[in-house]
Amino acid sequence: MAYLHEELAQAFVKLPIEVYGVYRTELESGVIYDGHVDRPTTKCAVIISLRGQAEFIYNETERFTLEPGKILLGGMMKRLEIHTGEQGFEYGLIHYVPVRTGTEDAQRLIDVSMLHTPQSPELLQLLEKLLQASSSPDAMLLLEKKALFYQLINRVLQSERTQQNKASYPLIEEAMAYIHDHFDEPITLHQLADRFGLKPKYFSSLFQRYTGIGPIDYLIQYRINRAYELLMTGQFTVAAVARSVGYQDAYYFSRLFKKHKGTSPGYFGLHQKRNRPS
Repeated sequence: MAYLHEELAQAFVKLPIEVYGVYRTELESGVIYDGHVDRPTTKCAVIISLRGQAEFIYNETERFTLEPGKILLGGMMKRLEIHTGEQGFEYGLIHYVPVRTGTEDAQRLIDVSMLHTPQSPELLQLLEKLLQASSSPDAMLLLEKKALFYQLINRVLQSERTQQNKASYPLIEEAMAYIHDHFDEPITLHQLADRFGLKPKYFSSLFQRYTGIGPIDYLIQYRINRAYELLMTGQFTVAAVARSVGYQDAYYFSRLFKKHKGTSPGYFGLHQKRNRPS
């Protein structure tokens, strides 16, 4: 089962994003804003609640109550009506659009998603830096705007992951760090679970809820990614790379590598040797 934060993270990794305007807006209290009822939105948005409360109603059926600590993502090509509360509503707004649409990942970024991110100085500083970069015509600052956008998205999704796993996230972070440090050693699910005093099935469930994949799949993918980096240097044999990431059997490693990367490890090594400057 994939969780919202994991699905969104995967979509942002796979799809290029164009970042457009960045705004900080205040809406009056007790007012209905219906400018997008007849004119559907043309872009997705990150909407960061800063003060007060408002209800965002998309296509008359999707209702989201926003207040500090809550963030909306998505919402492109939807009719939108906003009802503000008694104290009005202040929010940060960042428009973005997936470069490619029509895919499952693009749809995930277009659909409206509610996330939970407690207000923090770091989040407000990122929003302020985005506001400053967005108003500049300087190409370097426009590049910084895109980098800041991804920093903000990463912070929001990391916060959602933590909120969804309040009790277990320190343990799983430690487990991930252990895998990163010992990936080249024999590691089993039972060993990992025993290390943290948990039954294997329960540990695996906690790990998958946090990362989106089980602990052994995580270990395998981490090993394969490290192996890919080594092979791309063109300096090592497949057997040497296999051993360096914890596989003594080069044939088994090759099958795993092809399963995850779609191509044999020998291709990457040979390709790099042929194309590497002498």
